Amino acid sequence: MLKLAANLDWLYTELPFLDRFAAAARDGFSAVEILFPYAHGLEAIRAQLQAQRLQLVLLNAPPGDWAAGERGLACLPGREADFRTAIEQATAWASALACPRIHVMAGLLPAGAERANVQPLYIANLRWAAERAAAAGLALSIEPINGRDMSGYFLNRQDHALEIIDTVGAPNLGLQMDWYHCQIVEGDLSHKLRRAVAAGRLAHVQVAAVPDRGEPDQGELRVEHLLALLDELGYQGHIGCEYKPRAGTAAGLGWARRYLKPAQA
Repeated sequence: MLKLAANLDWLYTELPFLDRFAAAARDGFSAVEILFPYAHGLEAIRAQLQAQRLQLVLLNAPPGDWAAGERGLACLPGREADFRTAIEQATAWASALACPRIHVMAGLLPAGAERANVQPLYIANLRWAAERAAAAGLALSIEPINGRDMSGYFLNRQDHALEIIDTVGAPNLGLQMDWYHCQIVEGDLSHKLRRAVAAGRLAHVQVAAVPDRGEPDQGELRVEHLLALLDELGYQGHIGCEYKPRAGTAAGLGWARRYLKPAQA
């Protein structure tokens, strides 16, 4: 049976952050993902995970100065020390929270730079990060993100991500495939899912509707087909619900009920 994870930065935003864990558990989720947990306190998050019997399956490494527009550090020349500090923090938090996977954001392509010129740095940083994560028993993922929502992001396409993963050559580095981003940039999701699974690279999936990023029961994607295909392909990872609910979160979970536990009393 496919496993869903509630992204607590996108779902239940009508509630204070630490109250979202209980709401997710009440709606039948057994797993959650968090973009950047660091401002909420490690012990507070651990207490909520334990109290609600939830598994944290994904967190992001610190992305640099988000408020100033940074969206990751891995491809930024001159920021190698900051990148390593971010990975050390992420591995410490992931280990403490029993979270098996860290998403490493690539960052925005520096002004005037060509992808080919910064790619060697990106690869070197990922190779170092993968070694550090492996020493802690953790896995990493990289995610292509569309340029409409995140202009200038280094990594946009599935084939580029798979090329990077192959070049890094680390068994604990995998592909984080967000169907929303993939549909906007290139489409052909069924083929790309089959390719990533066949290559043994599909590590995590995320879902949202296209074009409005709401619940994936409307719009361009046939989510029921893609979920059935994941099941057919034997995918064992989680599917992150990273979307903007059109109304209340619980009210929009009709599409997901078959994959969730019965609601808790």
